[in-house]
Amino acid sequence: MYKPGKASAVTHDDGSSIMGIGVGELLLIMSLSMDGLTGAVQERLRSAAANKPNSSEMMKTMNLFGIGYTFIGLMLTGELYYFIQFTARHPGVLWKILTFSVASALGQFFIFVMVSDFGPLPCSVVTTTRKFFTVLASVLLFGNVLSSLQWGGAALVFIGLALDSIYGK
Repeated sequence: MYKPGKASAVTHDDGSSIMGIGVGELLLIMSLSMDGLTGAVQERLRSAAANKPNSSEMMKTMNLFGIGYTFIGLMLTGELYYFIQFTARHPGVLWKILTFSVASALGQFFIFVMVSDFGPLPCSVVTTTRKFFTVLASVLLFGNVLSSLQWGGAALVFIGLALDSIYGK
């Protein structure tokens, strides 16, 4: 959870931070930028393609690229060797990885069905709503406390979703 004041900025030896932006803020900006970029690319794919890709084609292509990038990263950093060593010492982790992978694939399937059938904007609204209710459930069920700034952000999400449902296409 994003909590201002707890996240430290990336500092240099002289104590300065990267443009005065903390790591949390930088990650939020990157996440929002990638969400916007992904939606625009998906919409262009849906509208420009002669044969519009279905959800399974989109998911397969994205996962193949993900496997390729991950494999390149594993080879360049040497982490593949450490992963193999770790799984040899703790074989029970393979079951956890498998169950996480299946749950992730099911979640991705529903996301890609939303994108291919309804478009990236409704998918974004659904995922944002899910995140909002996850935070709300975290507060109500587990007693996590939000600051006034965090409640303001949650209110902005709710207002944005309400305005989108009223004035959206």
